[in-house]
Amino acid sequence: MGSKIGALMTVAKSHDAQVISVNYREDPPGTIHDQDAAGEADRRVAQLQNTPLPAHRQLVLVGSSMGGYVSTVASQHLAVDGLFLMAPAFYLAGYADQDPAPRARTSLVVHGWRDDVVPPLNSVKFARQHCCELHLLDGDHRLNEALPKIVQQFDLFLQNLLATGDAQP
Repeated sequence: MGSKIGALMTVAKSHDAQVISVNYREDPPGTIHDQDAAGEADRRVAQLQNTPLPAHRQLVLVGSSMGGYVSTVASQHLAVDGLFLMAPAFYLAGYADQDPAPRARTSLVVHGWRDDVVPPLNSVKFARQHCCELHLLDGDHRLNEALPKIVQQFDLFLQNLLATGDAQP
């Protein structure tokens, strides 16, 4: 698990949320998948859609890079309350859905200005098209130097989502 996801899990748990981190690289256990393999992003979408979820009142999907794409495409088939996306891999060659439409009550996108893997303008295009909140930060694709701001944004995101929802996570 990456440092961003670990930090965001801590924030979610501070809101008494149940947290699941899907292991996309090894499913089933012992079968290692190459993240650069053709069709891998869409294999992960299917994996997320088939992941058993515990009983819950609200569902928030969080994803970084390919995980942002996976969460967004999966949101089209799951009842999602919130999407929190970091440097999402939108509009890239080899991804089946070139115009993923989020189906969540609220979505927030964070992207680094110095990202040389996924152009920040891809997130600008996505956020404009889907009226998503967008934060462009001084950071590269990994966004490690922006982690304190991302943690703060995620905490506010969850606070707002919980305040506008009927129930607790």
